[in-house]
Amino acid sequence: MSIRHGLLALLEEGPRYGSQLRSDFESRTGATWPLNVGQVYTTLNRLERDGMVVHEGADDAGHTVYTITDRGREELVSWFRTPVDRANPPRDELAIKLAMAVGTPGVDIREVIQAQRHHTLQAMQDYTRLKAQALEQPPAAREEVAWLLVLEQLIFQTEAEARWLDHCEARLVRLSLLPKAPPAGHPAAPAPPASATGGTPAASAPGSRTGTGSPSASPSAPASPRGTSAS
Repeated sequence: MSIRHGLLALLEEGPRYGSQLRSDFESRTGATWPLNVGQVYTTLNRLERDGMVVHEGADDAGHTVYTITDRGREELVSWFRTPVDRANPPRDELAIKLAMAVGTPGVDIREVIQAQRHHTLQAMQDYTRLKAQALEQPPAAREEVAWLLVLEQLIFQTEAEARWLDHCEARLVRLSLLPKAPPAGHPAAPAPPASATGGTPAASAPGSRTGTGSPSASPSAPASPRGTSAS
């Protein structure tokens, strides 16, 4: 997440002090990615070092006010015009967890998938409920529109994650029907002899497997990214 560019975008709207930037950032994103004041001031110090913001004195309450510079505006314009790089995606904990679970003895990979699906579907329901609340009245401010866009991105993300979990489970079911490769250095098992009619013996039917429908019970809901609706 580019905090520095988010702060530059807010400063482009007008001078602000640290805690005000934090509050406005969280308001714009619906507190989906909360910041602490330390992060804000650390980022402001780096932006000032790079010549993108400067002090503009203090307000009546003694807060140090920052303003964007021309160099900061150039950086902001470049950020808006440049696509987000997907060549080096960030680490995804769920993908790493499933990749490790596949090869870890004693781990029931289906149980891991079911637990995550439970959580993902509950999160999707929570986000959808927040969206419905936000749309009870048309957005009256830019901040409400911005929050709605973030909320819809979260909904699409959880929908995609649920589909991916279904795909992973189906993939594992298919792979479980394949014979295991012989260990390195060991010859493969000989082919079965041909039958009298010239064919090969029929393969034994694989063992039956249980269904993987979505569970009906729901776990406790995950923390909502925003405590109140945008309406």
